[in-house]
Amino acid sequence: MQPILKKNIAIAIALLFHISGAIGILFSPYKKWFIENTSLNLLVMFGLLIFTQQYSAKGDKSSTKNNCIGFVSFSIISMFIGFMVEVFGVNTGALFGNYTYGNVMGFKLWGVPLLIGVQWFVTIYCCGVIMNFVNNWTQKKINKVEKETKAISKNISKISLIIDAALLATFFDFIIEPVAQKLDYWQWSSNEIPYFNYTCWFFVSVLLLLILNQFKFNKLNSFAIHLFIIQLLFFITLRIYL
Repeated sequence: MQPILKKNIAIAIALLFHISGAIGILFSPYKKWFIENTSLNLLVMFGLLIFTQQYSAKGDKSSTKNNCIGFVSFSIISMFIGFMVEVFGVNTGALFGNYTYGNVMGFKLWGVPLLIGVQWFVTIYCCGVIMNFVNNWTQKKINKVEKETKAISKNISKISLIIDAALLATFFDFIIEPVAQKLDYWQWSSNEIPYFNYTCWFFVSVLLLLILNQFKFNKLNSFAIHLFIIQLLFFITLRIYL
């Protein structure tokens, strides 16, 4: 199947899930049912990222293999770290603040839904992809400048990519936090979201993006950009009207 067709199918499914979810939560008598199927939505979006990821490299089997290994390795590592960070945070309060998870996101281990690792992967990967596209665009502009400037700019762009993507991920968390409480994804003990939460989100995101940057695979999955925008608009809508 052609990558463009895959992307279009994935975008259509993502829009269907999020638009129907927003309508169901805000305007239908089946609000509880839509909220309880949050885990299904997350798993479908995760599957769509896998579906649209480009693994093959024409005429180069080794590159295809490396692309696949790199993507799968980062997926597993980011999900594991994301989950363990949340386990530490929930059980100690030392990260993010004092909070507990509800039952909306499914089976929990040590007080944390297993699917939270998937959410960390989806968020970090989408933010990383967005900044890789931005980085590629800026590099094309820089290539027109003298070689000395280009060498310096490449180092700066790597740092900028990670920091900017981490800021984007933190902004995404800032948008979803009030909505998450209303939907019982998780609850803060004081009913107030501590600023410390966003600081920790930023640094955990930096860590995961550093790991993402170490793996050599195709990080230009354009569907990831669409998915991030769709999810962002979904949560902004709920934040305004819920």
